[in-house]
Amino acid sequence: MNRFAHASATLMALLLGIFCWPVRAQIPEVRFVSDTLVVQAEGSYEAEPDLATLEFQISTQEKELKTAYDKASKSLNRIAELAERNGLSKSDLTTGALTVYPYYDEKHRARAYSVSGHVQIRLRDFSKIGVLLDESIQDGITEFRSLTYSLADEEAAKQHAVAEAMRHAIDRSTVAVEQKGQKLGALRSVSLDVRQVVGVARWDTREAATFVMMQPGVNAEVGRQRAAVAPPPPPPVQPGKIAVTATVQCMFQIL
Repeated sequence: MNRFAHASATLMALLLGIFCWPVRAQIPEVRFVSDTLVVQAEGSYEAEPDLATLEFQISTQEKELKTAYDKASKSLNRIAELAERNGLSKSDLTTGALTVYPYYDEKHRARAYSVSGHVQIRLRDFSKIGVLLDESIQDGITEFRSLTYSLADEEAAKQHAVAEAMRHAIDRSTVAVEQKGQKLGALRSVSLDVRQVVGVARWDTREAATFVMMQPGVNAEVGRQRAAVAPPPPPPVQPGKIAVTATVQCMFQIL
């Protein structure tokens, strides 16, 4: 029994030594973390917008579904041809599927059909905006809805903002440690936040547009009709610059 107890005590001492050794080995890591500097900095990048996006809404209503659908389809094709004549490619034009809305009378019979669709045109030559606006709405069933100025390559602008934020973080950290006669070491960790693009100009007519719903009656005039509204002011030819802001939080080693 004594020999067994002695062996058990020896084994327990060895196990305690094994489990305690990593704890002692982690102590220098605590001292290393204390020799660090955490700094937060911002960077921004501004650029002139180089992309304009025009949005149109096609809407027509007729007693016969075929007539309404044919009119909407011709309007879509006409806008596509207009974009092609102005040097735009197919990739610059986005057309949504045409949607059909039937209107019923009190006996649940279809009395009229409304067909609507959405068209989006992207262009980089801002001098063509006026021509596209004027000629797109000539058929009377196409409405201009909005014009948005933005950056074609937002990712490049974000990278410029991040680079400036990092330069500010390094410069400030270097000055801070030099006050104590120390040097800035390696970057141990970094967190990054890129804010949304600020300054994107959007000229939207949807807030000014109002509609009135007509109840179906015995005559052929049923469904939705557009209420008379004052025409909106013309869109700006060239908006201001677009800005992107990035914030970084860095942890540097102090040497």
